[in-house]
Amino acid sequence: MNHTLFSSADRIPLPKQIARHIAMQIDNDELQQGQILLSINEFSARYKVARDTVEKAYKELKAAGYIISVRNKGYFVSGKANVRKKILLIFNKLSSYKKEVYYGFLETVGDKAAVDLQVHHYNAGLLKEIISSTAGNYHHYVLMPHFDKKEPKKKILDIIREIPADKLLLLDKKVPELKGVKTVYQDFKKDIYEALLSANDLLKKYKAITIVFPSDSNHPVEIISGIEEYCHTSKKKFQVVHEVNGMQLVRGTVYIFITEKDMAEIIKQVKHTALKPGADMGIISFNETVLKELLDITVITTDFEQMGKTAAELLLNNTIAQVRNPFRMIRRASL
Repeated sequence: MNHTLFSSADRIPLPKQIARHIAMQIDNDELQQGQILLSINEFSARYKVARDTVEKAYKELKAAGYIISVRNKGYFVSGKANVRKKILLIFNKLSSYKKEVYYGFLETVGDKAAVDLQVHHYNAGLLKEIISSTAGNYHHYVLMPHFDKKEPKKKILDIIREIPADKLLLLDKKVPELKGVKTVYQDFKKDIYEALLSANDLLKKYKAITIVFPSDSNHPVEIISGIEEYCHTSKKKFQVVHEVNGMQLVRGTVYIFITEKDMAEIIKQVKHTALKPGADMGIISFNETVLKELLDITVITTDFEQMGKTAAELLLNNTIAQVRNPFRMIRRASL
């Protein structure tokens, strides 16, 4: 523990901050059964908190079964309380896909842990606030490290490093600078390249591929690189378009969409042309939805439910590994 660990400015009362931190140390085997704790006076002097604050914290720990007091000897660790692990999921946004990740995680964890959810909305500053306000409250943090592309990389890394590596699991995206961290990730460049390669039999009738990638999108740019590499390998023309307004549809081109909104706009345009999807032009969209199934749209997607399940398994088994999540193409009439 450090001397700035406990703060009266925190929304959580000081006694509870102290009790939670010591309980976490016991749960994580940092404090062993039979080990003596600092006396109330010693704790008060070292961490500059009032005696009655420490006394309330120790009383809470005794009530929870974490510690015992021995007359004229002090306070001792009695063992782990019969409590579940606490896990905080921090997503970049809420969506139908994130819902699949969430429920896959909950299903696998079952009653072995209590799970909370917060959202950083691509904002590194908000992530910092979440980490600061929950310090010492969770055994594990599961983070989706997708941020606004304007955020400095060093700033993001410094904030993430505030979470101890042994308590952190990265979800959906690998961060190479963070070594030894549990990770379940998409390899965005390789995934899209291999998905397109697997559909060579359908793509061979097209001469070009256009990716519609909004300029304000926070989607990984590696997606563009993967499509460009496939076009180079298969000798097809490649183009990136940032908006669909005013875009002219070209016969013999496959259009790949990041957002459902852009896809819907193009489908509306197609109805006013003689072009037939799956014959004259192709449509591929990222991530499966019921709407795309009903419209018979070809989809490339990761397995979001499996992502949540794999993350939960790594935490439950305390396995340090970096696992690439399954990615596939769902073939439909639009290609």
